[in-house]
Amino acid sequence: MYLTYETPATMILLIIGIVITLGAQILVTQAYNKYKRIGNNKGITGFEAARKILDKNGLDNIHVVEVKSILGDHYDPVRKAIRLSTEVFHGDSIASVSIAAHEASHAVQHQQGYLFMRVRSTIMPLVSFGSKLGYVAIIIGFILSLYDLVTLGIWLLMSIIIFELVTLPVEYNASAKAKVELIDTGVLTADEVIKANNMLGAAALTYVAAVATSLLQIMRLILIYGRRRD
Repeated sequence: MYLTYETPATMILLIIGIVITLGAQILVTQAYNKYKRIGNNKGITGFEAARKILDKNGLDNIHVVEVKSILGDHYDPVRKAIRLSTEVFHGDSIASVSIAAHEASHAVQHQQGYLFMRVRSTIMPLVSFGSKLGYVAIIIGFILSLYDLVTLGIWLLMSIIIFELVTLPVEYNASAKAKVELIDTGVLTADEVIKANNMLGAAALTYVAAVATSLLQIMRLILIYGRRRD
């Protein structure tokens, strides 16, 4: 297995990646825990906030449904539904309406044909298949000393970074739209949107962390590859 060829340098890259990932998760969890305790002045729930944004943009065909999960909120373009966790769906906190507005903004992006969302949707199946194939190629390549296969695997894994880079503008644009929509629909006041911005900003860092972690993983594999060939 290629893990046998770990060096201090590759271990450092591995540790840095873990720290970045955990750090981003801690930040978003702290922000969520902070702003889920602060209710919005109008007592509007996450469901109501999402519904207001969707209706304002003529998206009455998009359903807002509750799912039994924690921070499992997402927009499902196939089934035309926004799925909100129980706490977000029923909650009237700054965190709840911020998350709901963010997911509703993804639906607005879809309606408007936002370029990066279209690109992400197009490449998603290819990236999913390519990344799985890449890990298989790397493992088999290291075991059998087929270094051309390892090289192919590393190139296939690069598709993950491309996907994550395309995801960044999708997420940041959705957050920007969410802040505007929260004011335009009267869900939050300008002062409350500042708090929402803090919540959404912390969440966006997880996507930046994902890119950094993937880059570190690729660098680690390249170092292991170089050591194995030597």
